[in-house]
Amino acid sequence: MKDKNKIIIKAKTGWLDINIRELLEYRDLIVLFVKRNFTAQYKQTILGPLWFILNPLVTTIIFTVVFGNIAGISTDGVPQFVFYLTSYSIWLYFSTCLTETSNTFVTNAAILGKVYFPRLAMPISTVIFSLINFAVVFGVAVLIAIFYMMTGANIVPNVCILFIPLLVMQTALLGLGMGIIISSLTTKYRDLSILVTFGAQLWMYITPVVYPITQMPEKWRTLFLLNPMTPIVNNLRYGLLGCGNMEWNYWFVSIGETLIVIFVGIILFNRIEKSFMDTV
Repeated sequence: MKDKNKIIIKAKTGWLDINIRELLEYRDLIVLFVKRNFTAQYKQTILGPLWFILNPLVTTIIFTVVFGNIAGISTDGVPQFVFYLTSYSIWLYFSTCLTETSNTFVTNAAILGKVYFPRLAMPISTVIFSLINFAVVFGVAVLIAIFYMMTGANIVPNVCILFIPLLVMQTALLGLGMGIIISSLTTKYRDLSILVTFGAQLWMYITPVVYPITQMPEKWRTLFLLNPMTPIVNNLRYGLLGCGNMEWNYWFVSIGETLIVIFVGIILFNRIEKSFMDTV
């Protein structure tokens, strides 16, 4: 008689050998990891989960003062605060997914060396936890946009707002893919973990977070639109605020780039997973 409680752990042989069914079976563990991330981040803090929104709000205020008032960068007629908060909400989601998943192997080496579970459960839990943060910040951005609309501001939501869930999903996959690529490489090259935060900050400034794409010189605009995060930020703003244009062609290019990144990330993750305990 076959023992249903017996689990046989086999070595992975394929580069794209991902057991989706196994990940679903470990969904309770993923939830526990999400709760662990929440507890670890806000344990022994006075404001607790309020940091979800306080940090983005303070950053948005700084953007408004520096880029809006001092530098005088145009926001295509949209109130500066909601322009920056909307842009920063999706960028913060991406950068958090990237920086947090990039340390998966190194920071969790003690756990990974003692017990078996699908290793992708950890970066996936990070993406889900970051999604909660994004939902709160973006929800506040929506409420502020509604307030400005009621006061007669130039905010015109349109039917493209329906694509926002797809944009968020793409952001999650892009951040996850980039993160697991870096986490796979940091098992041998620790310098990458130091550079990733700095690199993410630089990446933000070549993404139209604090400026609309219309402010970019025409000769450089195509190059900037090839940045996979540029169409995401631009199209999210267009759907919610109605500023700029929907960059369909470059969005499809961005989706292709995202699929390539997640594909390469999974290949590297599967290869490094087999031997990372020897090098971490």
